Amino acid sequence: MNIAQEVTELTLAGAGEWWTQLRGQSPVVATAIHNGHAMRDAAKRLCGLTEEERLREEDPFTEFIVRDVPNRIVVHRSRFEVDLNRPRDGAIYMRPEQAWGLNVWTGELPSEITETSLAMHDEYYAMLKSYLSGIERCHGRFVVLDVHSYNHRRAGRQAKPTLAAEAPDVNIGTFSMDRKKWAPVVDRFVEAVRSFDFPGGRLDVRENIAFQGRGYQARFIHEQFPQTGCAIAVEFKKIFMEEWTGEPFAETLGALRQLLASTLPVLAEALEAER
Repeated sequence: MNIAQEVTELTLAGAGEWWTQLRGQSPVVATAIHNGHAMRDAAKRLCGLTEEERLREEDPFTEFIVRDVPNRIVVHRSRFEVDLNRPRDGAIYMRPEQAWGLNVWTGELPSEITETSLAMHDEYYAMLKSYLSGIERCHGRFVVLDVHSYNHRRAGRQAKPTLAAEAPDVNIGTFSMDRKKWAPVVDRFVEAVRSFDFPGGRLDVRENIAFQGRGYQARFIHEQFPQTGCAIAVEFKKIFMEEWTGEPFAETLGALRQLLASTLPVLAEALEAER
């Protein structure tokens, strides 16, 4: 089975679910909260975007990248139904400026649509707090790798990509954390990613360049677990796929999966050293 088939099977399997959570014996958690593409029928009927337009702004294949992390949460619903990385009052894209200039809906959303979507937001964060409390009980401190991806060919498939100076291969976002407190953990993670023997050469890994880690999930974790939880926003540039067609690049995706798995012992050791 190739990567595209694996991802398609997982998407179909999770189409009726909000998210999947798995638990293992590790102080490291990975999330892929923008991986999802599914929308419930009532919301999808009112969506004015094509499947391709939605996919372009979602984070396909991030589930595949985090698959070797024993503790992981993968969201199956599209961010265009409800964006779990935004505060509750901005989790549904009502205006084009909230959604890269896109008109997401064909008209005004009925209250039953918005209320059902926002209930999912409420339930997700109730689940996340409970889930991370369990990790905290077992390990004392923990790291959440908040995995996303981003476009770098916004001007079109044939246009020049975003300048490399503004678009690292891996963008590490740390805005909402106490950076000084978590420096030993974050710095070791960054070094592990930079030193990974990636096909074609080492990756360009920089902090707070294309994104700063201002998403709601990281902020929520740092507010709820200020002494014990470190959430690192990890944004992979879409070098692992053709962002205008959705075609995956199997070798690159496989290497990113290996890269992320290789950081698990590094993070565990860094947490243990700071006890």
